[in-house]
Amino acid sequence: MKIRKALTAGAAVVALGSLVLAGCSGTSGGGGEGEGGETTLTMWHNSTTGDGKQYWEDAAAAFNEANPEVTVKVTSIQNEDMDGKLQTAVNSGDMPDVFMARGGGKLADIVDAGKVKDLTDLIDDDVKAAFGEAPFSAFTVDGKVYGVPSAVLPGGIFYSKDLFAQAGIESEPASVAELEDAVEKLKDAGIAPIALGAKDAWPAAHWYYFFAVRACGQDVIENLATSPDFTDQCWLDAADNLNDFAATEPYNDGFLTTTAQQGANSSAGLVANHQAAMELMGAWDVGVIAGLTPDGEPLADLGWFPFPEVDGGDGAPGAMMGGVDGYSCSTDSPASCEEFLNFVASKDWQEKYATAFQTIPANQDATGAVTDPSLVPLMEAYGKAPYVSLWLDTALGQNVGNALNTGVVEMLAGQGDPQKLVDSIANAAARG
Repeated sequence: MKIRKALTAGAAVVALGSLVLAGCSGTSGGGGEGEGGETTLTMWHNSTTGDGKQYWEDAAAAFNEANPEVTVKVTSIQNEDMDGKLQTAVNSGDMPDVFMARGGGKLADIVDAGKVKDLTDLIDDDVKAAFGEAPFSAFTVDGKVYGVPSAVLPGGIFYSKDLFAQAGIESEPASVAELEDAVEKLKDAGIAPIALGAKDAWPAAHWYYFFAVRACGQDVIENLATSPDFTDQCWLDAADNLNDFAATEPYNDGFLTTTAQQGANSSAGLVANHQAAMELMGAWDVGVIAGLTPDGEPLADLGWFPFPEVDGGDGAPGAMMGGVDGYSCSTDSPASCEEFLNFVASKDWQEKYATAFQTIPANQDATGAVTDPSLVPLMEAYGKAPYVSLWLDTALGQNVGNALNTGVVEMLAGQGDPQKLVDSIANAAARG
């Protein structure tokens, strides 16, 4: 099954897809038409607290008001439980009508299983025009569209301007050497340089992804979509570069048992409470951090800079990693499913989405709602990037992605080395 390469804003190219799929924390299942033409639409998402959760409750209520015959039953679940619960739903056939998706290999697998509705001719023309081709391409499999985007989520390093100033760091690091210098200054000032939620594996693997996009050429990254091949020297170079950087001990104490987003002691929580200076993460981090500050408000001194450049690599300067959030409909969902997705794709609801999640909306007409100081430079870098490769783990599918993430954590824990990491990924890819 061929996953179409996706074009991002400006000239950037999204080379791969990434998927995080939402499950249900309780008993749920597909909706359908009841007596008198009334319909219950079941919807799964990952916003468990705060403005994000409220957004979906408000959207469901507004859709019901406009369509009294349709009730949207919204269920939220913690992010880390998503993949397993959706896989269970796929296997059992008890699918939700609407579920969160980010395209890529995992979505292609569910499409191949016959569980996702083809939305190609069901998306409103004005929605297609407002979004442009780019974000929809992340949900395109074999030339057909299987999801409606909600946000574009490029990655980079979020940091505390106050802690940088406290450590005497006068400029944002543009190279790995400058990043290492910043790490030393922060440690000298008694500040944990980088927060890392390695317990959840994927945040640790993000470091490898970014070193890979610096070491590997665009063609090598793009080919992973259809022909996973890890024989190119760049994959080992990226692992060596990460291993060398990790040797500077840049991460918070106990990073191997630190979660990514769950509470004040998570990596996002450490940044939110000025217990660590930096975190490598996607654009959603702004909203996560805001929800973990003492007052529940956005972190006033939060800044952002691109992942630093690395000498000697084949990656184009300015190339980025990123993702596209969106929502898909299950095959047996009622017509109100695509109607609901068209409803929340409107300029008004995309502006509300951008505000609630502190993120970048997929609807280009709604980007004026993005005002957070840390997101503005991120948007600018995203628009100028020569290409944007989406997260490698879920783009490669669950088996290969899990091997990649686990291998990175093992290397950082001293239980492996760069060659073992690349071998484990290659072996998983060979098994299919």
